[in-house]
Amino acid sequence: MPIITLSDLECDYINARSCCSKLNKWVVPEVIGHAVVTVLMLISLHWFIFLLNLPVATWNIYRYIMVPSGNMGVFDPTEIHNRGQLKSHMKEAMIKLGFHLLCFFMYLYSMILALIND
Repeated sequence: MPIITLSDLECDYINARSCCSKLNKWVVPEVIGHAVVTVLMLISLHWFIFLLNLPVATWNIYRYIMVPSGNMGVFDPTEIHNRGQLKSHMKEAMIKLGFHLLCFFMYLYSMILALIND
């Protein structure tokens, strides 16, 4: 979703305010969801997956905490076109997409392995 929304903003199909409001409504659920998954991996002693998720969860929390006061959220319509923020947000969304794709196949492999061993 963020890639499509940011691409629409880049091509001027939507304005910056509607793009940022769409993206900002998913920031808090993403932070909470990723933090919960990371803590669950720690509790269940899946060390490799925990260590893989920890940097991404830390980055999400850092990005959410470091929002300047007065901004609309992580994605701010007044600053998204400044200093190449649109390109950096697009690059971050592509990296997260790759990370989630990798995690999906790791979780699928782990589930199949657990079912075979039982």
